[in-house]
Amino acid sequence: MSDLTLSQAIDNVYASLNNDNEEIDLHIAALKAAMAREGVKEAMFEPSKLFQSNRQGRKIMQSYFKKRGVTVAFSA
Repeated sequence: MSDLTLSQAIDNVYASLNNDNEEIDLHIAALKAAMAREGVKEAMFEPSKLFQSNRQGRKIMQSYFKKRGVTVAFSA
């Protein structure tokens, strides 16, 4: 299996979030690895693609990902 690109890893996270967080920890680990390979410090997500895009949902997502070593930011 080849390594995922950053955009593929982010797309997998979106899919997992929309499928009731199915295998989310696995996708977060893959995202973290892709970020390290590409030298990216934070993952950028689009709120419109999130299942729960309100402020509370974004803060919960940031907190959960931070506990797993991934800094999350949201586009405007």
